[in-house]
Parts: sequence; C-alpha cells; structure tokens
Amino acid sequence: MSGIRVKIKGECIPQYQSELAAGCDLHACLAQSMVIQPREYCTIPTGISVEIPGGYEGQVRPRSGLAAEYGIGVLNAPGTIDADYRGEIKVILFNFGHKPFVVSNGDRIAQLVFNKIERASFEVVDSLERTERHGGGFGHTGR
Repeated sequence: MSGIRVKIKGECIPQYQSELAAGCDLHACLAQSMVIQPREYCTIPTGISVEIPGGYEGQVRPRSGLAAEYGIGVLNAPGTIDADYRGEIKVILFNFGHKPFVVSNGDRIAQLVFNKIERASFEVVDSLERTERHGGGFGHTGR
C-alpha cells in the first residue's frame, strides 16, 4: 500500500500497528512521567516534527483503547496539523475518567491520520436554496 511521503524529524517515529490501519501511533516524548488528574488536561510533546506535502493535512485523533479503558481523549479532536507547520507535534490529552492517568515516555498517546484537503472559494449571496431540513440541527430528527 502506498501513500504520501511525509518528511519527519525526531526520534520516536510513528508506526502503523496493522497492515490496513488508517492512523499511525504518536508517542509521548517525556523526560519524566506526567499525571493527568480527572477532568484536567495536559499538553504532551511527541518529540517529532513533520513536513506534510501541500494539499494534505495531518489529523491527531484519540486512541480508542485509551478512551475505552481509561477515559482518555484528545481535547481538540481531531487536531489539525497544517502542511506549512514545522513545529513539534504536541497532543492535548484530556482525562474524562475518574482516576488520575499517568503518561510515561514512549507511551502511545494518540494516532495521526493524513487526509487530502480541498480548499473552498466563497461566493457571497443574499439567500441560500431551501431544503427539507433547512435550518434544523442539533437532534432535529429525534432519537
């Protein structure tokens, strides 16, 4: 399976955990362990920087195992890494759970998915075409 070529700088290179995995795992790069208390968040460094080709983005997403077992998620999921960003990738982990969560160096903390991007051009108009749904949102179709 081939894909885009992404240049990467750092020591903890993300890895895909299976042949058809959409996301590769991001690892914590820490000098010492961090504790995320319940209902709190921490920004966790990964120690890597990437050069994503134009027309693509990286998305930082939660790991389902951390969510299911510990209530740990990515606060701004998905977090976007723009193609022109060259700084260190950091992950904002949130502890939705009821117990403190320890993050240690090398832990797999999130996943990184690459997507093709389409940019929009905007046309300012006075009205929009009406649809059956029109302005209905936030559960307007019921449960």
